[in-house]
Amino acid sequence: MDPLLAYAVFFLTLVGIYALLALGLNVQWGFAGLFNIGIAAFFSVGAYASAILTRPESNEHLGGFALPLALGWVGAMITAGVLALLVGLITLRLREDYLAIASIGIAEIVRLALKNEEWLTNGVRGIGGIVHPFAELSRGARELAFLALVLAIVAIAYAAFERARQSPWGRAVRAIREGEVSAVAAGKNAMVFRLQAFTVGSMIMGLAGAVYAHFIGFISPEAFDPMFATFLVWVMLIIGGSGNNRGALLGAFAIWFVWSGTEYLTSLLPAEMVARAGALRLLLVGLLLQLVLLTRPQGLLPEERFVNRALTRKPAQEAQAGKR
Repeated sequence: MDPLLAYAVFFLTLVGIYALLALGLNVQWGFAGLFNIGIAAFFSVGAYASAILTRPESNEHLGGFALPLALGWVGAMITAGVLALLVGLITLRLREDYLAIASIGIAEIVRLALKNEEWLTNGVRGIGGIVHPFAELSRGARELAFLALVLAIVAIAYAAFERARQSPWGRAVRAIREGEVSAVAAGKNAMVFRLQAFTVGSMIMGLAGAVYAHFIGFISPEAFDPMFATFLVWVMLIIGGSGNNRGALLGAFAIWFVWSGTEYLTSLLPAEMVARAGALRLLLVGLLLQLVLLTRPQGLLPEERFVNRALTRKPAQEAQAGKR
């Protein structure tokens, strides 16, 4: 495969994985207003669950089940969803900063468990030899096929969340986000709707982790650093447009493009500054975030507001009646 095409395929595959993370966060924050800073926990749990379930043999950690890839990915979603359900029952009664602090603490607990529970995750040595869904194909065809699979998953997730956003469920969740007292007075159970949004968003994050694990073929606790698995995802959603699924996709593409571009720019720095390249890349992304917040605080694609046509027709009809 041509090197430029190979890089483009690699780039777009990672964009697709981050798009899943951004869509999951959009369900939690954009729809329900849940401030989750523990994205890395659900991302990593999904990756490890799928790797353990699908690996053909393992003498170093739990595994060797050799399940089909589809069952591995379903298992990743279920594992992340169960974790989110348990976490949500405890933390979703908290508000804003307190929920953020709790989610950070849970993500740290998961990270330490991945590092220290060697019987389960092989510790800091990580898990290698993760099966690729198209291993029988040549390298170029394998990567192209995997990209097509990732894009199909992103398309399905996008269509499902768009349908959810326009459904009565989506309107109820946004109503609770905007004014919980009014929504509860209208008969909506705020805790149940929040728990549903938190669980569904986390399941998509777990699926993204499973896709990442089978794409890279190796995972370790260091692969789920909060800077990559939490901070960048938040930047993607904020810049793209919170509450807008298209904004989540746009943000994933734009920020990963910037992140990859800054890697090339920092490679041109003098040798004595190479050690600071990571901090400089983070600084550039932070500056971009500040620029967008100052110029377009609602993101590049702001959330679409729906207005009931019946409510807009009635005043017009009354005005016409008054003229008569």
